[in-house]
Amino acid sequence: MLFSPLTLGELELPNRLVMAPLTRLRSGAEGIPSSLVAEHYGQRASLGLIVSEGTYPTPAGQSYVGQPGLVTDEQIAGWKKVTDAVHAEGGRIFAQVMHGGRVSHPDITGGHEIVAPSAIAIDGEVRTPNGKKPYPVPRELSADELPAVIQDIVTASRNAIEAGFDGVELHSANGYLLHEFLAPNSNVRTDSYGGSPENRARFVIETVNAVVEALGANRVGIRISPEHSVQGIAETNPADVRSTYEVLVDTIASLNLAYLSILHHDPKGELVQGLRERFNGTFLVNTGFGVVTTRDEAVALVAEGLADAVVVGRAAIANPDLARRWRESLPLNEPDPSTFYADGAEGYTDYPFYTN
Repeated sequence: MLFSPLTLGELELPNRLVMAPLTRLRSGAEGIPSSLVAEHYGQRASLGLIVSEGTYPTPAGQSYVGQPGLVTDEQIAGWKKVTDAVHAEGGRIFAQVMHGGRVSHPDITGGHEIVAPSAIAIDGEVRTPNGKKPYPVPRELSADELPAVIQDIVTASRNAIEAGFDGVELHSANGYLLHEFLAPNSNVRTDSYGGSPENRARFVIETVNAVVEALGANRVGIRISPEHSVQGIAETNPADVRSTYEVLVDTIASLNLAYLSILHHDPKGELVQGLRERFNGTFLVNTGFGVVTTRDEAVALVAEGLADAVVVGRAAIANPDLARRWRESLPLNEPDPSTFYADGAEGYTDYPFYTN
């Protein structure tokens, strides 16, 4: 089943392996994907679907030095080289649109103010061009500002289609802006966007609806990570988590999105499978941040009917031909974590294909 076709939106995937959105920081100070980035993604086109690394929709939403954007004409042109390379190899690729929210610093955003649902800083340090610095206290977005933030995400999504992407994935996971609205410890607002699960889900729902209106539902997916307490997020109350994500999924289910992608350590559990039932559409699972997904696990998730496709990270980094290697039970290259966030081709485009 893992190696059988799957319909996702208007795409026909040749297998059910999805390349996870993976931060690699190879796009320079201007956030423009280069020919090296195009080569990297093109090498991995045999995977059923590629989801790009997180791309910022506005300079204020940039989280990392070297992260690519979907804002300027030069960035769009750079991504066009990437999508052309993937399509030339017969592949399919979605752009992950990611507003970093409070996961950033003005030294990264070019002086742009860091914004979030509430004026609560992450406890820790962020790597900036000028060394590690404490995360700043973000400015709380006013309700009147939220439509403009949504419009930035819509514009970036339109830019993704202009750049040749087959669709977009809205990043509502891992502690970035959309996730910050969902989580009760990063969103302590007292207006209609905070407090109850319904209110905390409101901004994400409005964002999804706006992007669907702009692109069509068949070109839009969403990624969530309930209970994934990273980058200052604390979703530790099971009842609140369930209520919040049930509200979100119940509300967007009628839109018939291309897919819902869930990052969670227990894909077989009641929470994840309950959300799958509520979504009632193409359902992708990623078994855990920093946890290596094995071939046997991926095969079992699809064979047991727990997911329609499996999102894979590290194995896809080290094995551009992962679909063939897993299909034929071939040996794997091992990923080198020291090169995950480096510059250049090493650990990026130099992992070998299987040659026998």
